[in-house]
Amino acid sequence: MLTKGDDYPIHQTPEPIAYSGTDRNFYDRYFFNGYSPDGADFFAIAFGVYPHLNVGDAHLSIIRDGVQRCLHASRVLNMERMDLVVGPIRIEVLEPLQRLRVVVERAEGLACDLTFEGRAFPIEEPRFMKRIGPRLFMDYTRLTQNMRVSGWLEMDGERRELGSGWTGTRDRSWGIRPVGAPDPQPVPGAGLTGFFWQWTPLNFEDRSVFFHVNADPDGKPWNTRAVVLPDGVGPDGGWHADDARMEDVTLRQGTRHAERGTLRIPLQAGEAEIRLEPVSTFLMRGIGYGGEWRHGALKGELAVAREDIDLARVDMGAVENLHIQAISRAVMTAPGEPERQGIGVFEQLIAGPYRPYGLG
Repeated sequence: MLTKGDDYPIHQTPEPIAYSGTDRNFYDRYFFNGYSPDGADFFAIAFGVYPHLNVGDAHLSIIRDGVQRCLHASRVLNMERMDLVVGPIRIEVLEPLQRLRVVVERAEGLACDLTFEGRAFPIEEPRFMKRIGPRLFMDYTRLTQNMRVSGWLEMDGERRELGSGWTGTRDRSWGIRPVGAPDPQPVPGAGLTGFFWQWTPLNFEDRSVFFHVNADPDGKPWNTRAVVLPDGVGPDGGWHADDARMEDVTLRQGTRHAERGTLRIPLQAGEAEIRLEPVSTFLMRGIGYGGEWRHGALKGELAVAREDIDLARVDMGAVENLHIQAISRAVMTAPGEPERQGIGVFEQLIAGPYRPYGLG
């Protein structure tokens, strides 16, 4: 089947763009978040296409006054991956790898018009590849970029301009990881024994800091990287380290969410230390990471719905709330440099045992 993408020189296989190899779990996704300088206001957006499920979905979720307000949309993709529209939500690539726009036409009381401008060239994280028994659990690539964010958000008739100083992060990932309905037949030897994930894109006045780690239940990393990226640098700039570590982590009682942590990054002149202090919690199920509106779920030709989550009332220890982004203040010290204040997110997902934290 020929589609719009076939008129662009972007093919990676002999097949039309509508086909993405043979794995039904292939996906292609955009993610964005943004926050005010004090972290009091926060939003996140996800937009994904699932070529072999023939589904596209998109989500907007905004935290204000302790309530997470979510807009979910899903549609049949009709095999056309170049139509970056799902119901009221659309993405415009204004300048590849530098400027993107997200527009949400008013639906269920929510709307926005946001422009994201990169602070530096995106980083390419190490390829994520993991097998569980004989099954390929994930195999994907992701680019990540810290952004300056402008525009407006609207909730229930109240429109607010973002003002100066709003920053955030966007990423693009594509490849294979579980999407849509789970396979009804389990594979012997392919049970997931545990999954540990931390991700900390941080914005400082003159630089960005990135860190992620996937680790096994004993704490051994199987994918990790840290990057310190001054504003304006190109694809070969910045400092990259494979031996950064998150230490001094304590968990909030009754949850698997960290209430603090210290990121240590080896530099040429010594070691940078970044102290993280979470100030509020964003539930990733609000943008399709699990729950009724999970990524790739078939909802029919077109479905749009709103969900409001009172963050003071939910059980943060419940399974559906394991995956979070904690909006966090950050304090960075490095040899021979002044102390820097920043803000970002401390994303966490700990499923199953993780023995370094005493979790069985």
